[in-house]
Amino acid sequence: MPNQLSQEELAAFRASVNRLAKEKLAPMAEEIDEKGEFPWQVLELFRDNDLLGLQFPEQYGGSAAPILATVIAVEEVARYCGNSASVLNVNSLAAVPILLGGSPEQKEKFLPPLARGDLLGAFALTEPNTGSDAAGITTKAEADGDHYVVNGRKCFISNGDLASVFSLFVKTDLQAPGVKGISALLVTRDKDDSPGFSIGRLEKKIGGGPIHAAELIFEDFRVPRSAVLGEPGRGFYLAMQSLDKGRLNIAATAIGKAQGALDLAVDYARRRVVFGKPVAKFQGIQWMLAEMATKLEAARRLTYHAAELLDQGSPEASQAGAMAKLLATDTAMEVVNKALQIHGGYGYMKDYAIQRYWREARLGPIIEGTNEIQKNIIARNLIGRI
Repeated sequence: MPNQLSQEELAAFRASVNRLAKEKLAPMAEEIDEKGEFPWQVLELFRDNDLLGLQFPEQYGGSAAPILATVIAVEEVARYCGNSASVLNVNSLAAVPILLGGSPEQKEKFLPPLARGDLLGAFALTEPNTGSDAAGITTKAEADGDHYVVNGRKCFISNGDLASVFSLFVKTDLQAPGVKGISALLVTRDKDDSPGFSIGRLEKKIGGGPIHAAELIFEDFRVPRSAVLGEPGRGFYLAMQSLDKGRLNIAATAIGKAQGALDLAVDYARRRVVFGKPVAKFQGIQWMLAEMATKLEAARRLTYHAAELLDQGSPEASQAGAMAKLLATDTAMEVVNKALQIHGGYGYMKDYAIQRYWREARLGPIIEGTNEIQKNIIARNLIGRI
């Protein structure tokens, strides 16, 4: 059970992260987006302010903070810089399979440097033909003595080109149907000495460019059989448990981006004068802002509720997380789109920050399980498998 924080402590934590993001991240957000390179200075800033290891246990150099605190931190960072929020998330998803299924030796070796940001990690599940259908992965790991020999490709792997630690999901039992036979491997890549493991294409994205989406190529890559995380053949379930946590970070990122877009829209509506008065005085604009704020607050509260359930180990956490991810990312799309509309033609120009929020928000309904998959999860929990 993570350390519990009072409402006063959470409020103080939010204020400190907000201040850091507003003073340090907001001024460089545009440059980070334009350069499209991993912002190492942001990683260093988070390291200096003890934000990288929030969800890691104290024994491995983390803060053992409740998931709600991480959600708040991600939200406040994304409010000013969505790319920086991705940096804050960069190691958490890769580390969850280690936390859940790693041996004591694996945890001791890899979690402390991941918590400090000394190592960068990646969560390698998606393949060219198996995005939403994660059970259909074809990357295989065939036993050869005390090793596995891995062959296949992964795609859209966030930070895959820079990571040196990977939670890699492969088929170890080629005869097992469906999700059976999928295992999780904890593998490392040395850029100068990892025969059989190479980086392929880096995708050109319309938003979030500094966190590269990389192709991973495995050609007779040898991995010790001791690298298995958890039980062989149970990797799919480990992936799904990891995504339950990861989805809340995506929801928090969406909420932060939507709040940032709403802030920009309110400020613009106050300043922009049309027909002799600020556009904020027009009822049509007022109603748009009211709807945006109301829907955003509903999404925020559902996300906080899901985080609290996950902190409590509730069996309802997975359902609530799917709902939060669905509502938060769809709401962010609506809020950001309306915020850009309020800006009119200027909103479509790169001189105004709102276009960056608009581009970045579009990834939310796709990443870490499309929103259509979230609906499937929610419906299955309601009616069961039929």
